Amino acid sequence: MYPAHPTNSGPVTAVEVHRPTPITPAVVTPAPLAPMQPGSVPAVASVVLPDGRVVTGYAINPAQPEPLAVKPPVSRAAVNIALGGIGFGAVCGGLVLLTTFIAALAAFVHQLIILAAVIFGGWIAIQIFSASDHSGGTTVNIRKAVIKRNHFHG
Repeated sequence: MYPAHPTNSGPVTAVEVHRPTPITPAVVTPAPLAPMQPGSVPAVASVVLPDGRVVTGYAINPAQPEPLAVKPPVSRAAVNIALGGIGFGAVCGGLVLLTTFIAALAAFVHQLIILAAVIFGGWIAIQIFSASDHSGGTTVNIRKAVIKRNHFHG
């Protein structure tokens, strides 16, 4: 399964091994703290507890958080553009439905017109081709008519 270990694989070559030497970190000795006088002597506060004991100590001002970065004011035009985009997005669905409804209504009217034309044309065709004899109709003889002095002479 494994290849046999070659006992004689060729000429032996010298290999140079490099071993890194660790660099010792520089020892940092902290500088001695020099006592400094505060710029002003803080006021001493005394508090009387409910059980009658008196506690005296320095008043500690609470730590003030850093002020928040002032946000630049947003222009009114930018707000209007954003609101317009939101409104347009909200209306788009209704606009798609409205155009679909109008297209369906137009197709329906178109089909009604075609149906009326077919029915009316069929009625005309029946009138023309059904009665070959004119027994039931009215016969009108047309001749020259004379109109004199706005009076009809037939």
